[in-house]
Amino acid sequence: MNKIAGGEPLADKQKRATKIVNLLHKEYPEVRTALHYKTTLQLLVATILSAQCTDKKVNEVTRTLFSKYKSAEDFAQARQEEFEQEIRSTGFFRNKARNIIAAAQRICTAYGGRVPDTMEELITLPGVARKTANIVLSSAFKKAEGIAVDVHVKRLSQRLGLSSQSNPDKIERDLMQVVAGKDWLDFNYLLVEHGRKICMARKPLCTSCVLQTICPSAQI
Repeated sequence: MNKIAGGEPLADKQKRATKIVNLLHKEYPEVRTALHYKTTLQLLVATILSAQCTDKKVNEVTRTLFSKYKSAEDFAQARQEEFEQEIRSTGFFRNKARNIIAAAQRICTAYGGRVPDTMEELITLPGVARKTANIVLSSAFKKAEGIAVDVHVKRLSQRLGLSSQSNPDKIERDLMQVVAGKDWLDFNYLLVEHGRKICMARKPLCTSCVLQTICPSAQI
């Protein structure tokens, strides 16, 4: 019998994952990324900025940033120190500035100024790992090559018994085994929304949770 980390039969986790997706879709029918963007490039930049930062703060910063930098060429030509100050409030601003500028330069030189639309190409951009690439692919291109694993997805995947791993890449591999491919596009956004509203890190509202009867953690 096929099993994944945690010892539970794979088929049982797949059934629970399907129920989770169906229940969360009913609860959050209009789920999507909370980041504000109009172009694929803007989404990429916003997603890089969102590391260790709230979407609300990123949206405040990009409101001004995107009015100044409108193309990959604009970002590629940005002055490092000046750009750092423009994104300072998002945290880790030196690394983020360096990565965004370098990513824009590669987009210009290797991809003709357009953000690439495959996982293989996206992860060659500085500052872009699988999580960022998955978000760009799913939101901008409607492509599902994986499942973005952020802090919310990590926490809920463990609580819901879908993965016992702590490494994001290993969690993603577990999720890709149990979540139906047709649901990969929305899975991150469903768990993020539920993680923010109900299944918080410190005090989850289990008695108000639509997943209470199928969540292993709610039974403890």
